[in-house]
Amino acid sequence: MAKRRNFSAAFKAKVALEALRGDQTLAELAGRHKIHPNLITKWKRQAFMRGETRFRRVQSLPRPRPASTVRMVRTKNNTAPSPQTRKLVGI
Repeated sequence: MAKRRNFSAAFKAKVALEALRGDQTLAELAGRHKIHPNLITKWKRQAFMRGETRFRRVQSLPRPRPASTVRMVRTKNNTAPSPQTRKLVGI
């Protein structure tokens, strides 16, 4: 069973920009870089929409809870949230 290949954001951006330049066909680019032409089309569309940042994986950081969640906790018990609740809610 073959392992999936992972491409860096810089490589995707480079190939997409070559495709956007239009000097070579998608088939020529795909053959030279040993990738499928559909990948180039996908990367070209993404590069056109957002640039190289589109190809980077964003680490998901825990989002702080909105203040409305804190208010719900406070009104539900009619007391201030405990330290455990504050940690859980993210305040």
